[in-house]
Amino acid sequence: MKLLTKELKKKLPRLYSQDGKGGKAVAHVRLFTPDSQWTWHLIEWDGEDICFGLVDGHERELGYFSLKEIESVRGPLGLPVERDLYWEPKTLEEIAPEMFAEAGES
Repeated sequence: MKLLTKELKKKLPRLYSQDGKGGKAVAHVRLFTPDSQWTWHLIEWDGEDICFGLVDGHERELGYFSLKEIESVRGPLGLPVERDLYWEPKTLEEIAPEMFAEAGES
């Protein structure tokens, strides 16, 4: 499965375009490991490889990550990362309200 289709690549905002929006920033794509609890919510990307978004793994945090690296990741059962085909864009405060309530943003 392609993690980003041509259509998604056109829709996904460029890096820093949602800077300063805090919990109002929109995650357009959700990637996940079907055999573990890791998820990546893509907010922005550089048009080639580097993305910025919410990563939910050992901890929930905002950060940069590489699509190429994610494509090589395998879960405990050897399953690759998949794109959530039913994902509808959501704000970060919808996905992780506890992260933004503490900052007084929601």
